Amino acid sequence: MSRIALSSLEGRWNDITHARVQFFRYRTRADVSQKIGLALGFSAITGLAAQIQLVLPFTPIPITFTTFAVLLSGIALGARWGGISQTLYIGLGAAGLPWFAGTSGGFGVILGATGGYIIGFVLAAVVVGFYTDKLAPEHQLYHLIIILIVANFVVIYGTGLPWFFGWLTISQGSMPSMVDLLSMGLFPFIPGDVIKLFFVVPVAKVIIPNEAY
Repeated sequence: MSRIALSSLEGRWNDITHARVQFFRYRTRADVSQKIGLALGFSAITGLAAQIQLVLPFTPIPITFTTFAVLLSGIALGARWGGISQTLYIGLGAAGLPWFAGTSGGFGVILGATGGYIIGFVLAAVVVGFYTDKLAPEHQLYHLIIILIVANFVVIYGTGLPWFFGWLTISQGSMPSMVDLLSMGLFPFIPGDVIKLFFVVPVAKVIIPNEAY
C-alpha cells in the first residue's frame, strides 16, 4: 500500500476518533433541552425497534428488536439520560402512544405479560450507561460484552421473568412450573438476543471513544 493511501486511511481514522470524542463531549455538555431531545429520540428509536417483531404461538411475549435500542440508548446517552429515554418510552406508551410491540399502547400493556421486561429496559439502560460513563474508555472489548450480557440477560430477564410468573399465575389461576416459565419467557429469546448483541457491540465500538473525553 502506498504512503498516500496509508496517510489517507490514517486521516480518516483520526476523523472518526475525533467525531467519537466530540459526540461524547456533546452529550455530556449539552443543556437540558438538548438532552431531553436526545432522550426522546432514543425513545422513538425504541418504539420503532419494538415494531420489528415475531409473534410466537406458544407465548404472549413476542420476539422484537427492542433490546438493541435499549442497550444502545445506554451506550449513547449514559446512565442518567439513557434511563430517562427508556422511562419516557414507558411513560408515553402507558399514556397511550402506540409504540409498544404490535403498535400497542396504554397502561394495560405494562400490567400485562411483558410489563416486567419493559420496566427492565430502564434498569438495563442505566447499567450500560454507567459502564459507558465511567469505564468504557479505559477497558477492553470483553468488558463491554460482559456488561451487555449482564444488562440483557440478568437485568431485563431478572425483572421480566418474575413479573411474567405473576401474570401467568393470575391469568391461569395456578402457578406455572419453572420449565413452563422459562420455555415461554426465556429460552425462545436467547438466540435472538445473542444476534442483537452482535449488532450492538460493533456499533458501540464505533461510537465509544478510546480515550477520555
